[in-house]
Amino acid sequence: MAAPPNFEEGQSTYRPPRFNGQYYGWWKTRMRDFIMAEDSKLWDIICDRIFVLTKNLGDLVVAIPKTRKEFNDANQKAIEKNFHAKKILVCGIGPDEYNRISACQSAK
Repeated sequence: MAAPPNFEEGQSTYRPPRFNGQYYGWWKTRMRDFIMAEDSKLWDIICDRIFVLTKNLGDLVVAIPKTRKEFNDANQKAIEKNFHAKKILVCGIGPDEYNRISACQSAK
């Protein structure tokens, strides 16, 4: 995949690549690499998981969402990973794309 014309050298390794509405394939590859370098589990969260912590209701098969008061340490770590992934994605897009995804709760 070729870099877009007028590609500027010297982009930050601390900030995610910015999507400008063009060259999505190029941005996507760079964003995946950036996220994998941060933490490979973040990429798993983005690709595989629609994130809702649930609890079972007694013997019933119905699962209902947990309240924040019911989170244990493992749940809290999972929530933090989800929001870390979402933060990286949000930092890598422009205002037009942000308006489309701002209401999403999960990184997926």
